[in-house]
Amino acid sequence: MLQITDEISIQDWELTETFVRASGPGGQNVNKVATAVELRFEAARSPSLPGPVKTRLKRLAGRRWTIEGALIIQCDETRSQARNRDIARRRLADLIQKALVPPKRRIATRPTLGSKKRRLKAKKVRGEVKALRGPVRDPD
Repeated sequence: MLQITDEISIQDWELTETFVRASGPGGQNVNKVATAVELRFEAARSPSLPGPVKTRLKRLAGRRWTIEGALIIQCDETRSQARNRDIARRRLADLIQKALVPPKRRIATRPTLGSKKRRLKAKKVRGEVKALRGPVRDPD
């Protein structure tokens, strides 16, 4: 069981771990031991996450979200299978923590009179600079 908050915990049946051979450091051991972990969380079917959290989690996950609604996290940072497993679980917990926070509503504001005047003045100056460009005429 993976504890996220006091109210939310993910059951073991929702998580699937597969171990594969990792690239990178490991010496001769890298060809023999499957140290990289692929953590699969069935987020769409999870009863422990509310609907809005699932929606935000899907947006945060990006390419890691599958068509079936599973979230896949891969980790091959260390040579140790156990440490890679812990890192992957921590990443999942952090991602769910981020999804728990609802985004702040944007309050629409109008531009001030001063900002409008500054913008128009800048446009006028820029237009004058561009008007001076062009072919040079002989003053005869």
